[in-house]
Amino acid sequence: MTWTFWIAIAVVIATVYALVKRYETRLVLLTSGFVMAFISLQPMVAFKQFDKSMTNGSLIIAICSALGFAAVISLTKCDIHLVSLLMKPLKRLGLFLLPACMIVTSVISTAIPSMAGLSAAVGPTMIPIMIRAGFRPAMAAAAVGGCMMPAYLNPGVSHNPFISKLASMDIMEFIGAHASTTVTLGLISIICITITCFVLGDFSKAAANTQQAIEKASNEVEHPNILFAIAPIVPVVLLVVASIWFKELKMSVATAMLIGTFYALVVTRSNPEEVTKKFFAGMGNGYAKILGIIIAAGVFAAGLRAAGVIEVFVNYLTHANEVAKLGGSIGPFALAVLTGSGDAAAFAFNEAVTPHAAKFGMQIDNLGYLAMMAAGIGRQASPLAGGIILLSGIAAVSPVEVVKRTAPAAVVMLISVYFLC
Repeated sequence: MTWTFWIAIAVVIATVYALVKRYETRLVLLTSGFVMAFISLQPMVAFKQFDKSMTNGSLIIAICSALGFAAVISLTKCDIHLVSLLMKPLKRLGLFLLPACMIVTSVISTAIPSMAGLSAAVGPTMIPIMIRAGFRPAMAAAAVGGCMMPAYLNPGVSHNPFISKLASMDIMEFIGAHASTTVTLGLISIICITITCFVLGDFSKAAANTQQAIEKASNEVEHPNILFAIAPIVPVVLLVVASIWFKELKMSVATAMLIGTFYALVVTRSNPEEVTKKFFAGMGNGYAKILGIIIAAGVFAAGLRAAGVIEVFVNYLTHANEVAKLGGSIGPFALAVLTGSGDAAAFAFNEAVTPHAAKFGMQIDNLGYLAMMAAGIGRQASPLAGGIILLSGIAAVSPVEVVKRTAPAAVVMLISVYFLC
């Protein structure tokens, strides 16, 4: 091991510290990557990786179009109509409202795969309804925060095109290969949070119908429009149908998102100019926030390679296969818990280590999927996650109280995904 290796290790430790302190993720990763490249006397490695990452066509198309569509759905309020429509028949279920609400939220998450976006769309409606039914506010918030796993069935989730490209697979092929595991993890979360509710005694009929809860129900549509409610799931349905029955169409994520946008525009009779502006603004936001992290993670990984860290790590994993799975699960999970976002950890791991999966007895798609899901699970257990903070604000409780109810499910899911992959 060279002196550059040990300096790189110190840089990695400093990187983790900076991420835990919640410094700008892209700044931290870019700085660390360039520092490691420069001390290795290979600065052009980092620059070339930056160029390569920022012009990755398949990722740009999938991610930016998905974020553009999400922006249009938010503008047209179709997400609120979807939530209200699904929640309407569930209001009088009593104790069984908890798993029912989690199932509904899980379905909605496939159309709104951002934790913060899902929390904003679902929380203001679902949390007051659950509080009125007799659930403690923290449990009502946890019921929404613990439903993100099915979101990974959406091809617009940035990790899906990233990993499928590494594995030389079609996006829908990759999602389909792991769909049963994804659904299983979602069910595990629902069951565990329901059990936690029983253990903590978070349901009581005596707590129902408080005026405070009634006043909070501000995001509910009294008469949801079915055509509006369908709009968020149009692209997902199109991609699933095309991948199963019309494979010859070879429908791309961008095509499905554009059709979904056109559908939302027509049924809501929105201003075409405003919708167009919002779509492209959303695309730009997707490039800045999501692809920005991917680019920065790529530079960070390039710095690790230049310093020899990746070579040493891969050599170690080659002779200790199980450690690869532990690294791909515990690493992204822990960093997601500490920082509130698992994207940086998952992208960096998948950029640097996952391409070498075959060397230590694993498939690229399996290891990439493991890191992706572990990061998502960790976010569910973090009081620093934006979605958790938003939900706790709606419920007027501490984020720590919400995490007390989502963390047990997260631990069970982490153990489960380790053995399922």
